[in-house]
Amino acid sequence: MEGLRDTGYEFETAIADLVDNSIAANADVVDIRINQDFRGNVRVSIADNGEGMDRDGLVDAMRYGSPKRSDPASLGKYGLGLKTASTAYCRRLSVISRKDGSAALHMATWDLDHVMQSQKWLLLMSDEPDEEAVEHLNEVAPERSGTVVVWTKVDRLLGNYQDPGGKPAQKALAKKVGELNEHLAEIYQRFLDTKDKRARNVKITLNGEDVKAWDPFQAGLSELVAAESIPTETESGAEAEFTVKAYILPRREEFPSDEQAKAAKLSSDRQGIYIYRQDRLIHDADWLGMFQKEPHSTLLRIEFSFDHRLDEAFHLDIKKSQIILNDDLWTWLKDQFLPAPRREANRRYREGQKKDINKKSKGAHDASNRNIGNKEAEVGGAEVNVTDPNTGDVTVVNSRGKFKLKLPIGAAAKPGEVFIQPADDVSDGLLFEPAIIEQHKAVRINTDHPYYRKVYVPNLNTSVTIQGMDSLFWALCVAELSATTDKTAENFSDMRFEVSRILRKLVESLPEPVTDSDADVA
Repeated sequence: MEGLRDTGYEFETAIADLVDNSIAANADVVDIRINQDFRGNVRVSIADNGEGMDRDGLVDAMRYGSPKRSDPASLGKYGLGLKTASTAYCRRLSVISRKDGSAALHMATWDLDHVMQSQKWLLLMSDEPDEEAVEHLNEVAPERSGTVVVWTKVDRLLGNYQDPGGKPAQKALAKKVGELNEHLAEIYQRFLDTKDKRARNVKITLNGEDVKAWDPFQAGLSELVAAESIPTETESGAEAEFTVKAYILPRREEFPSDEQAKAAKLSSDRQGIYIYRQDRLIHDADWLGMFQKEPHSTLLRIEFSFDHRLDEAFHLDIKKSQIILNDDLWTWLKDQFLPAPRREANRRYREGQKKDINKKSKGAHDASNRNIGNKEAEVGGAEVNVTDPNTGDVTVVNSRGKFKLKLPIGAAAKPGEVFIQPADDVSDGLLFEPAIIEQHKAVRINTDHPYYRKVYVPNLNTSVTIQGMDSLFWALCVAELSATTDKTAENFSDMRFEVSRILRKLVESLPEPVTDSDADVA
């Protein structure tokens, strides 16, 4: 019994296992209370108005490995959750139940200290239940069947505090309760949302407040970009089906309101596959080892739903918190279903990121323009005269002679921006190119190039670093004009292409920058 306390339950998962039992008993009201007295003793009480139990049924329910449920679709599955989930956090588990409103109440208790002292599996039975538990049950299921589960001697929920009932301990418990609320809102979303017809309605309250459904796919705001319903056959020959859907959420600035954007919980941690069994979420926000979580996929969330007929095929674990897909299905998801949604999510993310970067780059090169402007006359270099601004024809005069070239001819996007100009339309995806801006020799730097995104953007607030990089690229362009001839112009162009290609390759492993929109939801 002590060993079974260490089955790896998180607190939220343990409570959800008990809520599963309530829903399996056809309850439509589940009330959870988690309180702490002035001594720091924590009490957890979960009451429902589902089908209760008589004395024999209660004994069966408290047995480790209780009888198999008659309904294979039940959320309760292995006959262990009530006991293992509860004793993962408490040393005394009591269950009080009645079969109908006029039936007697029965209470069964596993007290680990009593079991250890007696060295026997002694289940304590009583026909005079805990008064506080009875009061809770009567509030939730007045004059009808119902069950209440009570944890006392809670020893594993909070850390060891010098003052177990003090402010730090109270704050820690409040944090646990808040996290539990979020967990239940997500796990039972289809049951809690009265507009969702896939599951029957269940009202869950936590410390007197209704748990509100949280939809990871943000119906009505996201876009369904792919969907498949796959018929399959189980090992026993039975027919079954699972569905997979891919949703792409809007970027933060595309939501109708800040409140809705906040409610969507946009972050890299929330991307991935959400797996549902019998309309109950059992595993969320994970790529199941297929891919790493990266910013480009932040907007992509996948819904994977199946029913009890595929339990064995998907190797559902005892905590109903994860599954293992067989190799064929795993490969199909990774190589056939997911590539297109991932590409589209990546494209939309980059479009938004591009807007963020362009916005952030404005003003970041002002110091470089001022510095180069102060040194332009001293640097000297080739004389460049524009002969046709519409075609980009220029005449270059340098120490090697007089030559005709084509260069981008432009105007300053803002006053003084005539030497360094960030742009997202640099030809051929080059990182940089020489240009003439209002008769000044200039360099256009491609804000859409990975080098700018991964090297420039993280340093845009570091003026000295930006000036150093800007000066280098401007110097390369000025030197090119000073050394070019009719015969070498193409070679210089090829060199810029190769430099841009090599730098694109070298920065592949660098992390993506955190832009303003990303920072808001990190």
